[in-house]
Amino acid sequence: MKMLCLGAAAAALLAAQLATAATPPAVVEAVQMPAWVERGSERIPLAPGMALQDRDQLRTGVNSKLLLKMAEGSLVRLGENGTLKLDRMGQGRDNVFSAALNVFEGAFRFTTVALRAQRRRNINITIATVTAGIRGTDVWGKAASDKDIVCLIEGKIDVTGNDGRTLRLDQERQLFQSSRDIPPEPLGFVDPQQLAAWSAETEIDAGSGSKAGAAWKLVIAGFASHGEAREALRRLRADGYPATIAAGNKLVIDRLKTERAGQEMAGQWREVFAGKEIRVTR
Repeated sequence: MKMLCLGAAAAALLAAQLATAATPPAVVEAVQMPAWVERGSERIPLAPGMALQDRDQLRTGVNSKLLLKMAEGSLVRLGENGTLKLDRMGQGRDNVFSAALNVFEGAFRFTTVALRAQRRRNINITIATVTAGIRGTDVWGKAASDKDIVCLIEGKIDVTGNDGRTLRLDQERQLFQSSRDIPPEPLGFVDPQQLAAWSAETEIDAGSGSKAGAAWKLVIAGFASHGEAREALRRLRADGYPATIAAGNKLVIDRLKTERAGQEMAGQWREVFAGKEIRVTR
């Protein structure tokens, strides 16, 4: 009986390890296009449900935003014209999830999902000249041209500026700012209106973008040949839109959240694909 119990325990442990290995360290939850992942020499448009890998570098374009879900349940948002590199992601010893997130440009927000706040994690975020050690928390930051900003929304974080000093932020709306060439400013606080405006920079617009399971799609039809459709596909994907070719040489961008999202996108492409049929459908 003891041997059977040990065998069952070993089998359960192996199953858990295999499940962990099969789970990607991060997944695209939603995207307001255009957005890309740079993976080695490839530049691939981002789409909902896409599994991300260690050392992927993510980029957003004008009016583009991105929502990621980390393997341990945390959410990462990236605002427009942003660059984020994912590094050293994985499940380590004692079931601790680790990751290094490097924000080179733009605004970001890191949020621990409430039900998973107690999960063990070791996540560091570098915002140009500032490094933030994350615990169970909600934090907003930005790598701007003139200064780097970290604002605590909830929880606590340790931040290290370009002077090497580490400070703890443990009060709501506490603010850390560091200019690129001078020591960080003293800790301060941001007013609720400013925080709301900052948060909007990383939030996908309610009626825009795409997400897994959404039903609307944009269809571009009327290409004279498969070769013409392939050339149009190359153009769309290079511009950060995850289009595919469907039967009849049609191009499709699917999983759009709303009809409005499709119509907004159609307006961007009508001049480029003049003479083609462009429609939004379910």
